[in-house]
Amino acid sequence: MKEVSIVIPNWNGMKYLPNCLAALKNQDYQNFEIIVVDNGSEDESCAFLDESYPEIQVIALERNHGFCYAVNRGIQASQAKYVILLNNDTEAEKGFVREMVAGIKRYPLCFSGAARMLQLYDKTKIDSAGDYYNALGWAYSAGKDKLATRYLVERKVFAACAGAAIYRREVFEIIGYFDEKHFAYLEDIDIGYRAKVYGYTNRYFPKAVVYHAGSGVTGSRHNEFKVRYSSRNNVYLIYKNMPLWQILLNSPVLLLGFLTKLLFFATKGLGVTYVRGIGNGVLLSFRGKKVKAPKGQEKNYLKIQQELWLNIFRYR
Repeated sequence: MKEVSIVIPNWNGMKYLPNCLAALKNQDYQNFEIIVVDNGSEDESCAFLDESYPEIQVIALERNHGFCYAVNRGIQASQAKYVILLNNDTEAEKGFVREMVAGIKRYPLCFSGAARMLQLYDKTKIDSAGDYYNALGWAYSAGKDKLATRYLVERKVFAACAGAAIYRREVFEIIGYFDEKHFAYLEDIDIGYRAKVYGYTNRYFPKAVVYHAGSGVTGSRHNEFKVRYSSRNNVYLIYKNMPLWQILLNSPVLLLGFLTKLLFFATKGLGVTYVRGIGNGVLLSFRGKKVKAPKGQEKNYLKIQQELWLNIFRYR
C-alpha cells in the first residue's frame, strides 16, 4: 500500500494535465498513487489519461459535480495514510511530495499542510502561502502577489489552500469530508475551520513548492461565478462553524466586512451578484448542520475567536 494518495480533480484541464503529471513523475519520492477525478470533461482529458498514464486510477463522473464532490470521491477511493489534493493547473518541484509528507509527520495533531504556491507565470511571486480567515468574514491567501523569498518560514495557518495541500486521511473520518453543499470556493477554509473546532492544527510547509497557473479553469480573479459562490459559501461557513454566541459577538464586525465587500464588488459591476450570493447563503444555512466541538473541547472556540481577531491585523 502506498503512503500517499494524490487526488487531482479535473474539468476540461487537458491544457494543464501533461505538465502536472510529468512533474509528479519526476518526484524524488515515489511512494504514492495518483487518482484523477474527472468532473465530466468535454475535452480529451480522459482519452489522454487512458493512453499516456494507464497506471493512474481515473474516476470519471458523468457531469461537473463541483470541486468538493470530486475530491471526496478521490479521498474515499484512496487507501493511503496521507492525501494530497493538487489542482490540475499546477507543476510541482522535484521535492514537493517528500517535503509535504515530512512536514505533516512532524506534527501529530496537524490535519492539513499547505504548500508554498508560486505563480506559474511569475515564479518570483507567491500565489498562496497558506490561507487565513478573520472576524470580518474575509478569507485571503497569505503572501498573494508578494515576493516568494519573504515566505520561507514554517508556521501555523488558519487553513491550507486545497489547490496544493496534504491531509491526514484518518481525520476526515472524525470531522467529516469536504462539504459538498459548497460546490466550490471556501471549502478549504471550511474544513480547516472544522478541524480547528475539533482541536487539530493546519500548517504551512514552505519547502514544498508548486507553481500554480491560477484561475486556470474558471477564469479571472473576479467573475460572477466566483463572487456568487464565495459570498454564498461565506454565509454558510459562518453559520456552520460559529456557535450562536460567537455569531452575535462578531456580528458588528461581520456586518462591516460584508458591507465593505459589497461596495468593492459594486465598483466591479458585481454588487447584485454579491447580494444574491448572500441571500443564497442564508437559504443554504437553513439546510445545513452546525459543527459542534467534541465534549471537553469547547475551549477551542475561544482560541479560534482570538485568531479571528488577530487575523484582521495580520500583514499578508
